[in-house]
Amino acid sequence: MQPLHFPYTKCSRKLTFFALLLLISLASPTSSCTEKEKGSLLQFLSDLSSDGGLAASWKQNGADCCEWEGVTCGEDGAVTDVSLALKGLEGRITPSLGNLAGLLRLNLSHNSLSGGLPLELVSSGSIIVLDVSFNRLRGDMQELPSSTPSRPLQVLNISSNLFTGRFPSSTTWEVMDNLVVLNASNNSFTGQIPDNFCSSSSLLAVVELCYNQFTGIIPPGLGNCSMLRVLKVGHNNLHGTLPNELFDASLLEYLSLPSNVLDGVLDGAQIIKLSNLVTLDLGGNNFSGKIPDSIGELERLEVLHLDYNNMSGELPSALSNCTNLVTINFKSNNLSGELSKVNFSTLPRLKTLDVLYNNFNGRVPESLYTCSNLTALRLSGNNLHGQLSPRIGNLKHLTFLSLAINSFTNITNALHILQRCTNLNTLLMGSSFRGELMPEDDFIDGFENLQVLSLNDCSLLGKIPLWISKLAKLEMLILSENQLTGSIPAWIEDLKHLFYLDISNNSLTGEIPTNLLDMQMLQSEKTTTSLDPRVFELPVYKGPSLQYRIPIAFAKVLDLSNNKLTGEIPPEIGQLKSLLSLNLSFNALRGQIPISVCNLRNLQILDFSNNNLTGAIPAALNSLYFLSAFNVSNNDLGGPIPFGGQFNTFQNSCFDGNPKLCGSILTHKCGPASTPPPTTMATKQTDYKAAFAIAFSAFFGVGVLYDQLVLSRFLR
Repeated sequence: MQPLHFPYTKCSRKLTFFALLLLISLASPTSSCTEKEKGSLLQFLSDLSSDGGLAASWKQNGADCCEWEGVTCGEDGAVTDVSLALKGLEGRITPSLGNLAGLLRLNLSHNSLSGGLPLELVSSGSIIVLDVSFNRLRGDMQELPSSTPSRPLQVLNISSNLFTGRFPSSTTWEVMDNLVVLNASNNSFTGQIPDNFCSSSSLLAVVELCYNQFTGIIPPGLGNCSMLRVLKVGHNNLHGTLPNELFDASLLEYLSLPSNVLDGVLDGAQIIKLSNLVTLDLGGNNFSGKIPDSIGELERLEVLHLDYNNMSGELPSALSNCTNLVTINFKSNNLSGELSKVNFSTLPRLKTLDVLYNNFNGRVPESLYTCSNLTALRLSGNNLHGQLSPRIGNLKHLTFLSLAINSFTNITNALHILQRCTNLNTLLMGSSFRGELMPEDDFIDGFENLQVLSLNDCSLLGKIPLWISKLAKLEMLILSENQLTGSIPAWIEDLKHLFYLDISNNSLTGEIPTNLLDMQMLQSEKTTTSLDPRVFELPVYKGPSLQYRIPIAFAKVLDLSNNKLTGEIPPEIGQLKSLLSLNLSFNALRGQIPISVCNLRNLQILDFSNNNLTGAIPAALNSLYFLSAFNVSNNDLGGPIPFGGQFNTFQNSCFDGNPKLCGSILTHKCGPASTPPPTTMATKQTDYKAAFAIAFSAFFGVGVLYDQLVLSRFLR
């Protein structure tokens, strides 16, 4: 019998294909996780105090844990990945996750997990990536026993937690011979950095241990890490010199050691061994000597930080060879000579140049104006002189410019040129252009993006000019310590975004205009600033510990002190409800302290001293729970000093020079007729909110805000 033959059509090919799929599906049924693995995951879930909705999600997806949110399984049904970052998880991490024998990657980062890190996870025989960063884990990191066999862990990220105690010693790292990435930054680890990271593992490429409390020296053994590309151990308490062995790690691309106590001279013969460096950050240490010429051989270098050291001498001209430089930060050293030693025209990628507080002299080099990508330029605190070149107007991307504390001249010409820098949002020119006339030219009409303007301590003559009223985006205006005369212009209220006004230490006259008290940004407690977070391209405080980058970090301030203002304090002052600091001291103001001041519930600093004020101190001022600095000395005030609340914390010097005042802290005690009735705060000091407010304001108000008010006058 002849076999039957069917024509092999397109349709029959499809039927054959689906038949094969059916056979495969019957031969290999869909795998699912085991009951043991499911139990381990459910145990983890049960130990959470808040699961962020995870339980509902898992229940909704059925009994097979391979289908659960954040869980991935391999072909054999074994759980290989648990990825639950940013899920709002709270509670402890159960050791049961260590029972997942096939688990390769565990990511629990960016949650609120607490307790310790189970040793079962670190010592797992399968996990290659363990990330528990950005949680609230605490306690010591447990050591791995010396008998532990080699572990497969390649990435360990425990950064941004609350770990304390000594960092795991050599025993732990000897068994992690596959480790590639170690990140333990932003904890409170103590002790010395282990010297044997690479004694077993030749693969280690990233070591990040910054923001801890490590002591001792930089271990020479790091030089044995032949694959090391990133070393970040800044913001610790390391001391000593850079070990020569460190420079044997020739593949290093990122060397960051800022804010330690390291010292010594930079060895040019050693530095050139790190020819792959892209970032070199040695800022905030005690390095001395010259910047070596050999630094010019680091042709891949993009970021160079040597700030806050004791470096001296002239800039090496070889720096011009680092043609990939994007950031140069030499601030707060003893460098000298002329900036023209460097040919900036060979640095086309340069975006930031910061030489604050050095001893550079001469003029601004013309080659600097060829850096068309420059966004931040700080030349302040040097001995530079002359007029600004018109070519600076070519820097169209410039957003931050500080020329303060130099000997520049012709401020009118400078402003005419700088208005061509249309992206400029921060302009700091204080302590320069001394003794000149404040430009009154109405043709200064650029600066449409300017948000911060500081012309303080220039001894400028003239009046507050009208062109400032055109700076529609202005948020901070500092004209203090000049010789300005005339009245406070009513148009200041038109600056709708202004929240920081300091025109103190001038010779302004007349009364406080009520228009000034209509400033929108100071009136509503709900009003927020609309700041670009990049507005301060560079930190504006002198010290490395207080580096506010955006004006929102500054308090809302009105400072009219040390002028010749007359008249009474307008009652409309109570409208400025978001003010944190009000200073009207050293004027000729008269009349009473308006009761409306009690509406300024956010005030932390209030200074009415050295005026001609009369009458009583409003008793209701003791309801300003955040008030931490108060001064009404040298007036003609009388009656009892309020007591209770913050008034129990003020020293008697705050009331000196008012012989008619009486109170328990003064020599002049109040009689029965003048004793004010006890306030709620005086009779019930256990009120929790008030106690918290007092404590908060004592720390925040006197500390942070005082630093702002003092240092903001020296914005450089």
